[in-house]
Amino acid sequence: MRATVFLGGGRITGALVAGLRLAKYDRPIVVHDRNPGKLRQLNKQYGVAVEPDLHRAVEQAGLLIIAVRPDSVRDLLREIGGINRPLTLVSLAAGIPLSKLRARLRSPARWVRAMPSPVSRSGRGLTALTFDRAFPRNAKAEVRSFFDKVGTVLEIPESQFDAFTVTYSSSHGYHALEALAASAQRLGLNRKTALTAAAHALADGILSCREGRIPLARLLEEAATPGGIAAGVMYAMDSSGYERSIQQGLRAGMARARKNARRA
Repeated sequence: MRATVFLGGGRITGALVAGLRLAKYDRPIVVHDRNPGKLRQLNKQYGVAVEPDLHRAVEQAGLLIIAVRPDSVRDLLREIGGINRPLTLVSLAAGIPLSKLRARLRSPARWVRAMPSPVSRSGRGLTALTFDRAFPRNAKAEVRSFFDKVGTVLEIPESQFDAFTVTYSSSHGYHALEALAASAQRLGLNRKTALTAAAHALADGILSCREGRIPLARLLEEAATPGGIAAGVMYAMDSSGYERSIQQGLRAGMARARKNARRA
């Protein structure tokens, strides 16, 4: 049985491997990275096989996952040089389109872009996929099955990929949690109580929305009674440019994705 091979042993590889182990994934996993320390840590923590030689790693692959930073993709594909057999390659590099990936690697390989969440480590991740043209149905099913093991999978057009990337990140939740808890501390709550209250406001409220069938607008009405404290808080935040600030952040992320594409 050919292995699932990760080229790059960074954070997202660690998160995916953790989720795969949790899901009892039974295919061999091999990780290549130039940093011996990363390989030792992944081997020790998750029992994956490690391969410091790039070409030997590629030779073992049935599913090859490009998990390096976007600015390293060009050099990595140049070093691989070419692949002379049908192979599914999955790029996790934000912003780099399928057309650039095809052009950088001489091979009969099939490309798919994937954007998995670090929350995949708990099995509650979210992954967007967009497939290259004429991608075989059975190969699509294999890729979907792989990411299904670590959470929900969405297939979206490549034209929407950058917008998804800047929207879905768990960093939004962590950032909002930290800001809300810090603001509560300034009002007199201790750190532990502030984090508990802020986590309930964000995580438990959103979980209720996801698991129930009540429209978001109705949930907002229920939680923020007109004339009440919560409604006053929301009004003040909106008046201070809350939504405008989020839009500016997402636009900055889109600009970074376009920059990645130009450099690829």
